[in-house]
Amino acid sequence: MPIIEPQRLSLAQLPTPIQPLKRWSADLGGPALWIKRDDLTGMDLSGNKIRKLEYVARAALDARADVLITCGAVQSNHARATAVTAARLGLRSHLLLRGAQPDTLAGNFFLDRVVGAAVTYISPEAYRDRRQEIMEEIAAGYAQKNQRAYIIPEGASDGLGAFGYAEAVREIRQQSAHLGIHFDAMVCAVGSGGTLAGLILGKERESWETEVIGINICDDAAYFTARILEILDEVRRKYHPELKADAKSIHLIDGYAGEGYGKSRPEELETLIRLAQREGVILDPVYTGKAMHGLVQEIAKGHLREMRNILFLHSGGLFGLLGVSESLRPLLEKSRG
Repeated sequence: MPIIEPQRLSLAQLPTPIQPLKRWSADLGGPALWIKRDDLTGMDLSGNKIRKLEYVARAALDARADVLITCGAVQSNHARATAVTAARLGLRSHLLLRGAQPDTLAGNFFLDRVVGAAVTYISPEAYRDRRQEIMEEIAAGYAQKNQRAYIIPEGASDGLGAFGYAEAVREIRQQSAHLGIHFDAMVCAVGSGGTLAGLILGKERESWETEVIGINICDDAAYFTARILEILDEVRRKYHPELKADAKSIHLIDGYAGEGYGKSRPEELETLIRLAQREGVILDPVYTGKAMHGLVQEIAKGHLREMRNILFLHSGGLFGLLGVSESLRPLLEKSRG
């Protein structure tokens, strides 16, 4: 089977900048930390999901889709990015959201509704066990109305979506050469596995001599190792038969998932607030806030002392933070102190 390079749309504002975190690095007393600002891929299309959707939405257009169907939590960055992408491309969107309908319009969910997404709510149990089946049922309903639906998995985390961050590796290599900086490691949050899988794919394609590290923000390392291997196997099966990446290519730092997906502990939020006040960089509570907290703890433990420069991926999420702003009030009062 020959190598197949998927086609993509141009939706994101690229390249996103790489910036030093000088004060933060000095505070931590470890390696020099840099940040890849993928929160700046756009305004309404902010975040890492749009890099994946450039490929997935192109496939949907090639399939002559009328509707994009996807799934996620009520404050899902991916669901919002999919809904906005659909509107931008003249398509409809239908979101399968985990949990009950919110009492208020806020954050990502507010933007979902602004751009006209149809929404179906399901229980956490049904989401865990039947989300693919339910999305297929929704697609069948559209087919009865002579509308083609294209189903996008959670986080656009599949073999096709992985090419978004494989391509990002090429961008980062060019930027690091321009900066004259070698990054010993790149660290990202892991919530569905697609971003880390893409970085691993890109590392092999570009012969990138940088360690790619994921910090899982839910579940555990065993779960995500299996999930990432599934994505890489799909890449190998459909696009790159010579891909060598395997379980040894996956480096996950476990132990920082806290209370689980979308549940923040005070110490994680305090890290988010401190970084915002020291550097003017605002993370989100679900993904990057937890991952940065984990990175801070790893540096404090001396586990990364052999590294000189570490690049942290800011994968976006500001709108999700705005959706939980009231829960931050006590910590903000404390930080004023």
